[in-house]
Amino acid sequence: MATATSERQETGAHPLFSLKGKVALVTGSSRGLGHAMAVAFARQGAHVIVHGRDPDQLAALAERLEESGANAGTASFDVTDMPACERAIDAIVSDHGRLDILVNNAGLASRSSIAETALADWRTMLDANLTSCFLLAQRAGAHMREREYGRIINISSAAGLFAARDRAAYVTTKHALMGLTKSLALEFAPFGITANAIAPGFIATDMTAAIRENSQADSWVKARNPQGRWGEPDDVAFAAAYLASEEAKFVNGAILTVDGGMSAVVI
Repeated sequence: MATATSERQETGAHPLFSLKGKVALVTGSSRGLGHAMAVAFARQGAHVIVHGRDPDQLAALAERLEESGANAGTASFDVTDMPACERAIDAIVSDHGRLDILVNNAGLASRSSIAETALADWRTMLDANLTSCFLLAQRAGAHMREREYGRIINISSAAGLFAARDRAAYVTTKHALMGLTKSLALEFAPFGITANAIAPGFIATDMTAAIRENSQADSWVKARNPQGRWGEPDDVAFAAAYLASEEAKFVNGAILTVDGGMSAVVI
């Protein structure tokens, strides 16, 4: 019996989860989850704009993607700077005629108790993890509305579902980002735009290296997770590729948890 995938291939129909012809901006894609998502999108045929602070690092990443047969470009700008965000989005649309997919991945993580969190640090966290997503979604959404098509994917966290000790500012931004996602989903839906969030759990990236190198902390993470392991960046990247695809056109305002079941159980 032919599968749905084989039938599509035999008939020449659009392949499952293809992003061919789409233009995608993935913020914070020079490393970690952003890098994995950029690679996954490129493999699915998208023209990927990689973003980060180091232009040379971005150029090298784009070159590697193009050497693998993908189409890639670069954008280096401050996601907390409204004029910079507007210029970057407008430049992408001017250069490529469209922006189909926006992944808000860039952000900060820090550890501090409520009593010890300075107001300046609180505001920095809000700007990096929440306001930046609003600014980019607002500008990208304006262009997407003109074309009546778009995918906005916000990278939240499993910490957006509960509290984590000494991480009040971070937890607050990730809870709020889920609320922003649902608001975007409501307001943009009439224009063919979907907005969804991914809530990763403990993923093995350079940002979590210190935890993994601490044997006690590493053992706690594995014991806390029903699958007994850390997630891999590709676990999140494949979820993002699905949400960016045509197959997810009726998924809107969703929070897709990618944490191995950690947030679903009490152990």
